[in-house]
Amino acid sequence: MKVTTQYLLFVVSMLLSLNIVAQEEIILEDEMRPVWEAGAFIGVFNAPEYPASNQSNTNVVPVPYFIYRGETLRIGDGSIARAVALDKSWYELDLSLAASFGANSKDNEARAGMPDLDFNFELGPQLKLRLSKFEFENHGKGELFFNLQTRAVFSTDFSGIDHRGYVFQPDLRYRQRGWLSEKTALSISLSPTWATEKLHDYFYQVDQRFVTEQRNQFDAKAGYLGTRLLVSVSFNATEDLRVFLGASTSIHNGAANEDSPLFLESSTYSIGVGLVWRFWESNEKVSGR
Repeated sequence: MKVTTQYLLFVVSMLLSLNIVAQEEIILEDEMRPVWEAGAFIGVFNAPEYPASNQSNTNVVPVPYFIYRGETLRIGDGSIARAVALDKSWYELDLSLAASFGANSKDNEARAGMPDLDFNFELGPQLKLRLSKFEFENHGKGELFFNLQTRAVFSTDFSGIDHRGYVFQPDLRYRQRGWLSEKTALSISLSPTWATEKLHDYFYQVDQRFVTEQRNQFDAKAGYLGTRLLVSVSFNATEDLRVFLGASTSIHNGAANEDSPLFLESSTYSIGVGLVWRFWESNEKVSGR
């Protein structure tokens, strides 16, 4: 399927920004918020070039964002998009998104001579189950969620899109607003991931034509990919400027393809820092959305 580079960049950037802003913003039920708001996000991320890689890269992401809190449709407010009809006190049904940058094989020693890994993005349904709510005398409110996520995976070089299989990722997430101050938010999540063979092939398969003295042939299989522990903190620098800091570790012990010559680290680490800057907002305010 061929699409224009400009259109694809816009769609992926908007989805990515909605996901980042949604994950970092924790809103209290009785807090008054604009019906809509728009702004920009810029982040700097350092992460492994692919799961279990021994090399990482640093990327800068400047993208716009838009949030709408309608009566029947909500966009970018705690999720990418969801219908109010499926938004109950203890569960929500919406979309989940994940994304990762690619790797230039000529700069990656393990993949030298192999095809590049393109930018990956994932999109699919998410069932969010609210397990418990907490109220603290001096540290705001917290919520514990168990999210069931299934996503289709795609890669793109921004001239076309290739389907790379599917992932299943249950996610146990704790979020707290007012952790250190009224506008400080804390998020902790634990996410094991399983993937179909097609995605494992993309990361770990070594066909005969790519065999070298240091890299043996390997036939990848479906199964467990790894588990990520993510901790992030966000706070207001000004009324319209929000800062977030995040760090994660991914543990790949017991992964389905840990015998691949491209599987080099049983644990990897990622860090990120970003700014969310609100430019415009509606005069009308709503609560409980």
